[in-house]
Amino acid sequence: MFSKDFKFGFSEAGFQSEMGISDPDTNSDWYVWTHNPSNISKKLTSGDLPENGPAYWDLYREDHDNAKSIGMNAARLSVEWSRIFPSSTEKVKVGLDEDGDDIFNIEVTEKNLEELDRLANRHAVDHYTEMFRDFKSKMDYLALNLYHWTVPLWINNPDGNENGIYGRPFGGGFERTQTIEFAKYAAYISWKFGELADTWVTMNEPNMVFLGCDKDTSLAALAKRKKHFAQAHARAYENLKRYSGKKVGIVYANGDVQPLTPEDISAARLMTTVQRYSFFDTIVKGSMARNNQDMGDDSEFRTKDNRTDLANKVDWIGVNYYSRDVVSATENGWKIEPGYGYATGDKAKSLDGRSVSDTGWEVYPDGIYNLLMEYHDHYHLPMMITENGIADAADALRPRYVASHIFNMERAMKDGADVTGYFHWALTDNYEWASGFSKRFGLFGVDLETKARLLRPSSMVFREIMENNGVPDNLLWMTEGKI
Repeated sequence: MFSKDFKFGFSEAGFQSEMGISDPDTNSDWYVWTHNPSNISKKLTSGDLPENGPAYWDLYREDHDNAKSIGMNAARLSVEWSRIFPSSTEKVKVGLDEDGDDIFNIEVTEKNLEELDRLANRHAVDHYTEMFRDFKSKMDYLALNLYHWTVPLWINNPDGNENGIYGRPFGGGFERTQTIEFAKYAAYISWKFGELADTWVTMNEPNMVFLGCDKDTSLAALAKRKKHFAQAHARAYENLKRYSGKKVGIVYANGDVQPLTPEDISAARLMTTVQRYSFFDTIVKGSMARNNQDMGDDSEFRTKDNRTDLANKVDWIGVNYYSRDVVSATENGWKIEPGYGYATGDKAKSLDGRSVSDTGWEVYPDGIYNLLMEYHDHYHLPMMITENGIADAADALRPRYVASHIFNMERAMKDGADVTGYFHWALTDNYEWASGFSKRFGLFGVDLETKARLLRPSSMVFREIMENNGVPDNLLWMTEGKI
């Protein structure tokens, strides 16, 4: 059973959910990217347009009512940087302490905030205030996220960019200029919405961007990008705390990394260290040792092994989990095995005989337990499941998916993991990046023509779990065996 103060809610991203009726946000890099005819013809994007989306910007009151009706008391929502500052904030000069590629401090003063306020889009600030006030009038706990992959065009304009990995635009990799402007943005959001937010998230899934935002996939290039994202997070963390004092987390994309055979255990550990723990070691311990090792002794981007200015810069860890990665050893490290986890593809079942979502991801509920215990053993920090859900237009798998994952989360808590919340992705169907509207993640469906919210059976299972403060005995069958 969960405690009465446990946070059960939903996660949404502004770009994916806001547009659909009024005020399309045309000022982000992803908006331009999705409208590029070349991207559409090359199938880097689906051809679906975000301005035809579920319209949370206009229908937020109805969505909040629906969330409350199924027992939710919390949400992780986002603010779109491009809505708040559609034009550049670079002329606002802030205090800097830097040395080459290292940025040690960014000081945003009250005077800077007043300057930023004159540049901000007043309509967007006021509208977000109304949205968050409505949410707080109906539910208890609001986590506000600053960065969910999109950035303003003045930071990154991908127009004419013919290259892409996984359908994302290049650019916006938190090098010097973006890091400075992000710290200003963080300070401003904390100053404006500090009374409404209960906690902050600097970034959602930075690893999905630093893994895929550049053609150079070498470990040295990856290590450089990880450092840039860690610095940007740390400098934003400090400015969020400076103007609200509330706790700050970061949200990470995860697979439960498992070896294909016992001979592949070292490969699985190496992948986990390179892709997960090297980043968190930087913002938890201030350790750059692993990143420096990957860069090599002669790298111009090599930094001190210990960066005290980056240590203790996370109060809680947001764990996004959907499936696992099964890996085998190679001469150079590891490879992800097709047929399992995120790499199952269009098969009806995984090679392990498990069900597969509409995105081609294997349903593997035990992975959420494994992840939580691994993070707990490494860092002993509080955690929240900040995304967990399934693309399932028929709603055939989602009821058991929800029950089994919440059950395994509770199992981890019983074994010592400090988990304070669970946020389902998502409350409603939304715009799933390069896949457009073809992948349906909502507990509530959306008729994109009328914007009507459509009750799905899985939302009733979610409500039953909420009413019983955990998976009740009559639903335990949903947690058993392979789904």
